[in-house]
Amino acid sequence: MNVLILGYGLEGKSVENYFKNDSMLFEHTNLDILDNFKKEELLFKDYSKYDLIFRTPSIPPKFIPVEPKRLTSVTKFFFENSPAPIIGVTGTKGKGTTCSLIKSLLKNLLPPERNIYLVGNIGLPALDVLPDLTKSDVVIYELSSFQLWDLEKSPSISVVLRIEQDHLDVHENFEEYLSAKKNIVKFQTPSDFCIYFKDNKNTNSLVKSSASKKLPYPLSSSERPANLDELLSTLNIPGAHNKENAESALLATFAYFKKFESYKDSFENFLSSHSSEIKSAFSSFKPLPHHIEFVRELNQIKYYDDSFSTVLPSLEAAIKSFPKTPLVLIAGGKDKGFDLALVKRLIFDNPYLIKAVLIGETANKLADGEDPEKYFLAGNDFEKAILSAKSFAEEKLESEELNSDTCLIDAKPKITPPVVLLSPCASSFDMFESYKQRGDIFKQIVNNF
Repeated sequence: MNVLILGYGLEGKSVENYFKNDSMLFEHTNLDILDNFKKEELLFKDYSKYDLIFRTPSIPPKFIPVEPKRLTSVTKFFFENSPAPIIGVTGTKGKGTTCSLIKSLLKNLLPPERNIYLVGNIGLPALDVLPDLTKSDVVIYELSSFQLWDLEKSPSISVVLRIEQDHLDVHENFEEYLSAKKNIVKFQTPSDFCIYFKDNKNTNSLVKSSASKKLPYPLSSSERPANLDELLSTLNIPGAHNKENAESALLATFAYFKKFESYKDSFENFLSSHSSEIKSAFSSFKPLPHHIEFVRELNQIKYYDDSFSTVLPSLEAAIKSFPKTPLVLIAGGKDKGFDLALVKRLIFDNPYLIKAVLIGETANKLADGEDPEKYFLAGNDFEKAILSAKSFAEEKLESEELNSDTCLIDAKPKITPPVVLLSPCASSFDMFESYKQRGDIFKQIVNNF
């Protein structure tokens, strides 16, 4: 068998290791690797000798003109060969947190000898675990639009979070992005489950044709089990959006027990009978790195790293996590092609905004037409941006304390210290290798104040 690997990043190396680590498979496989190419060049390659071609996630299938049965990806190959059930999670943001919550819940609810694997963008490359999988294992797969693009088999349990515009620098348009996402439910059967965010028109549009059993969330007041909110209150991460993610994770866990563990009772009784395990899973849960991650408190000012924020919903969720709190926001980065007017309004219409410190490629676009008193342009100088944010927050706090000192003791207002929040609402690739590097540098500078 002749196999071609297009792209030699994390997934490409995983494909190579998968074939090389199986001596019998490798003995009958010829592996070729193609890296450092422009996508347009792939249209003119000769693929005639290859039985199987693995594309990396960011390569659109249309750039590889071969019949579908010869074109695959790590995700597609994994779905076709996994003996274990798969819980798949997609959405514009919140995938990683939701996947991690599902894993935490299952670890607390299933016997310790059962293996639970987290794969995809947040976890291991899927082919790294495929040789070890058994039918009794569980796989939780974080699925981006790039991974779903040419999928021909849907997970037994799908979770579809909020869907908004994203990756328009790679997808031709939003319709293509939505079409790729749709594959998470497209091939589901009536015995499968789909958990979906019901208050989003794009999510509703995507799941309506699925043949699966549908479990919408958030549950309305008349549908909510009596103890659901009590359980969600034990969650150890901030933000209403994370309670929504936790609710979807609970429903996905319930669906898993219904389909694979022969659980016959209601969702409400499931929560009641497992309340201690659920509370333990939620209370011990740690926020993911760069997801509204608390960095430190200095001189009453708290610093948060939300470098994972690359689209509007994640910025909106981050801002809502600090209601009625004076805010210095560090935002901006590589332009991903979506409407920045919505981003501007979210930033500058916030009555608690002290200053928006704007960085990167989108900085000038975000500042255009806005009140100069409300923003500071730091360009590509990230350290200057962070130090400036610190100064703006400290000046605000000093001013509030000074005003408080001039008041009568009984009339002194309660001072809410400012928060400095890195939540770029943009990709990182204009200034950094990744959002992780951007967040790590932010934390390093803040911790060295």
